[in-house]
Amino acid sequence: MNTVTRPRILVVGAGFAGVECVRRLERKLSPDEADVTLVTPFAYQLYLPLLPQVASGVLTPQSIAVSLRRSKKYRTRIIPGGAIGVDLKSKVCVIRTITDEIVNEPYDYIVLAPGSITRTFDIPGLTDHAFGMKTLAEAAYIRDHVISQLDLADASQDPVERASRLQFVVVGGGYAGTETAACLQRLTHAAVKRYPRLDSGLIKWHLIDIAPKLMPELGDKLGSSAQEILRRRGIEISLGTSIAKAGPEEVTFTDGRVIPTRTLIWTAGVVASPLIATLGAETVKGRLAVAPEMNLPGNDGVFALGDSAAVPDLAKGDGAMCPPTAQHALRQGRHVADNVIASLRGQVMNPYVHKDLGLVVDLGGTDAVSKPLGVELRGLPAQAVARGYHWSALRTNVAKTRVMTNWLLNAVAGDDFVRTGFQARKAARLKDFEYTDAYLTPEQVREQVEGSGPPL
Repeated sequence: MNTVTRPRILVVGAGFAGVECVRRLERKLSPDEADVTLVTPFAYQLYLPLLPQVASGVLTPQSIAVSLRRSKKYRTRIIPGGAIGVDLKSKVCVIRTITDEIVNEPYDYIVLAPGSITRTFDIPGLTDHAFGMKTLAEAAYIRDHVISQLDLADASQDPVERASRLQFVVVGGGYAGTETAACLQRLTHAAVKRYPRLDSGLIKWHLIDIAPKLMPELGDKLGSSAQEILRRRGIEISLGTSIAKAGPEEVTFTDGRVIPTRTLIWTAGVVASPLIATLGAETVKGRLAVAPEMNLPGNDGVFALGDSAAVPDLAKGDGAMCPPTAQHALRQGRHVADNVIASLRGQVMNPYVHKDLGLVVDLGGTDAVSKPLGVELRGLPAQAVARGYHWSALRTNVAKTRVMTNWLLNAVAGDDFVRTGFQARKAARLKDFEYTDAYLTPEQVREQVEGSGPPL
C-alpha cells in the first residue's frame, strides 16, 4: 500500500491576499508537488474598494464578487466554512463548515489571510444600531435601507419623523467612510427629485471622524480638495468628533450634539480577524507579528499576510508596517506563494518589498481625487485614474465587463432607486454580519484538536 502523501498547503481566506496566493501556487506548482486547499465561507473574491458603489447602486453586487469556481483550471479544493482556530504545535486548523460542523484540517504549510473585521469600541448602542460596510450583504442592505428611508419619510405624516429619516450619519473619515458618504449622498440627492412631497433641504449627511483630517494619507492639498467637494455637496464634516452613544432614532456625538436619525453607518477602521488571537502568538496591535518573508518565526511552515499580519514595510523602513490596503494584499499574496514554494523546495525565501504606488478616491459622478506615483489629480483625470486602477485590478474579464457596463449605464441612464426588499422584514445591524463570537480560545482549540473537549 502506498502511504506517500503530497505536502498539504492550507490557505485561509479568499480576499485579495488569499486568492492571489492560491492562483500563484496553482501556476507554479505541478499537480503532484502539493495539495492546495482554500478555506472560505463564500466561494468568491470580493473587491472591497468598490463596495460604496454597490451601496449607492452604481454597481450591481455580482459585479464585484468574482466567483472562485469559474476557472476551468481551478484545482484547489475549497472548504466552505470559516477557520475558527489554529493549533500551531499540532499543525491543525479547526474549521466550522457552513453546515455547522466542526472539523480538524491538518496541514504542512498554512497561509493565514483571514482579513479583518470592523473595528468597534465600547460605545453604548453601537453594534445594535449601526450598519457596517465590510461585506457584500451589508452594502446591498444599506442601499435598501437608505431608499426605504425616503419612502417612509414620504409616507409619514409626522414632520419630526420625516426629518429624522432624512438625516444620515457616517462615522469614519478614511477611504471607506468618505466614499460611502459621498456616493450615498449623491444617490439621495438624485432620488429626492422623484419625491414631490419631500423637501430636499431636509436631507442632511454628516461625516464625522475623531482625527483632525480626512484621509491624511492624501496630503494637505488633496485632503482639502476632497473636503471642499463634500462640503459643496452639502455634507457636514465634523472632525475631532466621534459617537458617544447610539439609539434607534438618534445619535449623540461626543461634542454633545444629538442628531435625530435612523441611519448610522460605521466605517471607523478595521482590526485583524479574531482567528489571529487563537494562535497564542506574538501580535502587533492585534496583527500577527511576522518576518519580512511573511513567515512566523519559530513555526515551520506558517505564513501570514494581508490585514491580519504585521508585515514590515521595508520600502519605508523605520519600523513601519504595511498598511491594510488591497495594493499590498495583492502583491503579498503572490510573494508569499513564492516563499511557500521556496520553503517546500528547500530554497531561500525572499523578503517582501513594495513601494506604494499611490492612492485613489472616487467620490461619485465626476468628483475624485487621486495621487498616482505622487502626482496630485482632481476631477475627471483623477476619476479616470481611480476607475482605471479598480477596473484593471478586477481578476476576470467577466467582472471587468460587468463593472464597465454598469459604469456606462449609470452615467447615461442614472439610478433606478429600486430596493429589493429581501431583508425588509428583518433588521440587520453591525452585529449581525460579522460572526465575531464564532472563534475559539487557544485552550478550546487544543481541546478540539486533542478530542478532549465538549461538543462546540
